[in-house]
Amino acid sequence: MHERIENVTSAAAIEEFLAQKSLAVAGVSRQGKKFGNIAYRALRARGYRLFPVHPTAQEIEGDRCFASLAALPEGVGGVLVVLPPAQTEAVVRDAARAGIRRVWMQQGAASPAAIRACEEHGMQVVHGHCILMFASPVRSYHRLHRWIWRLLGKLPQ
Repeated sequence: MHERIENVTSAAAIEEFLAQKSLAVAGVSRQGKKFGNIAYRALRARGYRLFPVHPTAQEIEGDRCFASLAALPEGVGGVLVVLPPAQTEAVVRDAARAGIRRVWMQQGAASPAAIRACEEHGMQVVHGHCILMFASPVRSYHRLHRWIWRLLGKLPQ
């Protein structure tokens, strides 16, 4: 039986995460077809300075890749996690060791253990939301999705 994850993300936490201009992205692939790569390209196009994190890749999306958050050449304002829940808790602990204070767990990446790990380390966490529904400018079907969530009262307050 799976533990239920209640989404209590605030609009302020989302805004603070998106205000960071330098982010790490854990969950990009070499093939470039995963959502982590889609988010990476979209955030880069929106002007974010990004650092892809992959344990074995040397380069992703034309950018130098880093094996871990601890290997980043400079501090970042947050980490976007686009991995299966079983891997997210380890990324959160790596982020805590690297001094990263903000974590966005893309829809499907969160686990109760990963959320608890963020709380234990005093990290701000966003989960249960697609970053592309909030990173300005919001485009294409993400704009429609956001409008529907607003209509249904599902957007964070």
